[in-house]
Amino acid sequence: MVQITAQMVASVVAVRASVGDAVAAGDTLLVVESMKMEIPVLAPVAGTVADLQVGPGDIVEEGDMLALIDPA
Repeated sequence: MVQITAQMVASVVAVRASVGDAVAAGDTLLVVESMKMEIPVLAPVAGTVADLQVGPGDIVEEGDMLALIDPA
């Protein structure tokens, strides 16, 4: 499993993937906002979304787990 973690303190603006979705490397999984900038969180590998730990409106801290991808 590939774990995707928050790179900074941010709020989750949108979730673009769901558990069970097939994703390609570079696909946008979710969008976070920090310092009035929207930042896409991208899938680092191709695979299947195994878990999503956040939803719109959630506040995340640096290092918090956002999602898990089961590599293809």
